[in-house]
Amino acid sequence: MKTTCKRNTPANPQATSPSARRVLVIDIGGTHVKLLLSGHTLHRQFDSGPALTPRQLVTQVRKLTTDWPFDAVSIGYPGPVQHDRPTEEPWNLGQGWMRFNFHAAFRRPVKMINDAAMQALGSYRGGKMLFLGLGTGMGSAMVVDHIVIPMELAHLTYRDATFEDYLGIRGLKKCGEHKWRQHVNRVVKLLTAALLPDDVVLGGGNVHRLQQLPPGCRAGDNANAFLGGFRLWADARPVRKISSRSR
Repeated sequence: MKTTCKRNTPANPQATSPSARRVLVIDIGGTHVKLLLSGHTLHRQFDSGPALTPRQLVTQVRKLTTDWPFDAVSIGYPGPVQHDRPTEEPWNLGQGWMRFNFHAAFRRPVKMINDAAMQALGSYRGGKMLFLGLGTGMGSAMVVDHIVIPMELAHLTYRDATFEDYLGIRGLKKCGEHKWRQHVNRVVKLLTAALLPDDVVLGGGNVHRLQQLPPGCRAGDNANAFLGGFRLWADARPVRKISSRSR
């Protein structure tokens, strides 16, 4: 597997300041797995893909972190999570994730959360915030008064398919960027009217394709996933999690 190191620019520089607890954040994506240790600004990554198993992930993480001693682990998982464990196998990775014991594998305390929820937590500024991740699929979460609420809005019906079919990569390729942007605006308007958030954040790898953000929205940053992972272990402002349910 290919491994690389890249400069990470967190939304909040204090997120990477040294603390008594050294937290390793693992952000699992369909293309790459990204790692960042608290106190550092340079993240490391390796290729993932449809054959990646949890055992292979742990092996690669250990290889890349031999000089990164850590006390706790945060994992952003691309699927529903309940009680720090996946409730479904990921559609874009290998198998075995639901049965795997990450706590035993890392020999450290582990907190696992849906990847969109982790990025949402890192994007949070207060009040009621809706997060939509525009990437391969469509991630979604809310943070309300520091309570993280993972959501599975992607598979709700929209027009003749689902939100994800139109706002994910399939919709982008099928509709083209112009129509895709129109659908993003319509979906944001629908969800804003239904959920009444104070703040709307659009994140994910395709947010840069929006020439203009929908009214009332701000752009997120993939680096916020790391900040969210650090915040899961923050002592100053404890974060409560409401686990996502299996579809």
